[in-house]
Amino acid sequence: MRFKRPGILARCIYPGAVFRIRTDKKLLCLTFDDGPDPGSTPGLLDILESFDIKAVFFCSGHAAEKYPDLTGSIRSKGHTVGNHGYDHPDGWRTPTKKYLADIEKASAFSSQGILRPPYGRMKPDQYRRLRKEYEIILWDIMPYDFDKAFGSKRSLDIMKRRIRPGSIIVLHDRPGSAAVELLPDFIRHALSEGYGFTVPFQWLSSQLRPAGLSIP
Repeated sequence: MRFKRPGILARCIYPGAVFRIRTDKKLLCLTFDDGPDPGSTPGLLDILESFDIKAVFFCSGHAAEKYPDLTGSIRSKGHTVGNHGYDHPDGWRTPTKKYLADIEKASAFSSQGILRPPYGRMKPDQYRRLRKEYEIILWDIMPYDFDKAFGSKRSLDIMKRRIRPGSIIVLHDRPGSAAVELLPDFIRHALSEGYGFTVPFQWLSSQLRPAGLSIP
């Protein structure tokens, strides 16, 4: 079963995580997981620059260490870099001590402040311990752009149909992702519907609210 949005259970398990920006304004936040990747990250950066949009890149620590110039390009173009673990561990299947060590290792190459757990999966004790150091950013829309069998047309359709004020959208800069292919069409559609794009996470520490981030 594919979940295009997180369910109520996820919000109960992770009560302080950010799933969506709390705003009545037509604002969206683009995020990208698993990079940096030399085959897709540069193209995504070019597309974002052409529309003057900033995004959040939740980088794999392993990839960020391997491609420091790409991580530097993300930052130099004004985007935010977040932590996505070092070896992309599944929190449900990984002992807590090992899981926390993986996140800590990744922080040296990505971020010590904001975190998107790989797969969106953490055990409750992992979540409680990480919440002491990180703002946990999940998502409002998952279009499965990373799955070739799903198809870019279906991914684009999910994004177009499900956006709403405050949606945090998760895409991927990794081999095989359709993000580069579908992103320009999606951005043009969102702009035509009156949406804008924002990266609010630099203000998380002062404005965080359960399950959302308020924008005045």
